Amino acid sequence: MSTTQSERLRGLLEPLVSAKDLDLEEIEVSRAGRRRVLRVVVDSDEGVDLDACAELSRTISDTLDASDAMGEDEYQLEVTSPGAERPLTERRHYLRATGRLARFHLHEGGELVARILDVDDAGLDLEVPGVKGRKPTARRVEFGQIAKARVEVEFSRKDKKEEEA
Repeated sequence: MSTTQSERLRGLLEPLVSAKDLDLEEIEVSRAGRRRVLRVVVDSDEGVDLDACAELSRTISDTLDASDAMGEDEYQLEVTSPGAERPLTERRHYLRATGRLARFHLHEGGELVARILDVDDAGLDLEVPGVKGRKPTARRVEFGQIAKARVEVEFSRKDKKEEEA
């Protein structure tokens, strides 16, 4: 997707997404055979349900039909949330992942799997799980130390609702 098309789509879609109290995380145009696929990824602090995606999809579709932002070629529109193993790239992503286990690739070359306990403007307070019966340890990581980070899927993780009960 060209920068100008990306900027134009972002300018067109950002107000629609914001009006639904959602964050526009990503816009991607790719090819699927002869047609193009426009993938719009949205999120919020409370998450995004299927109904919100469907409603936003209708709004975006109507807006795109009324404009020439996608040109004359056929395209398929997908409105989705980031998914379970979402990459963490913005401070708000880390805030939303508080309490979750994440895999960090650090600039110094190391890798770390730890639970996000707290997020501030400079970095993260983490809990590194203990190995072989050892107690978990606390660790501080500054944002500048993180090359890449991604939420890890936990199948036995307690839901926040269960923990509050």
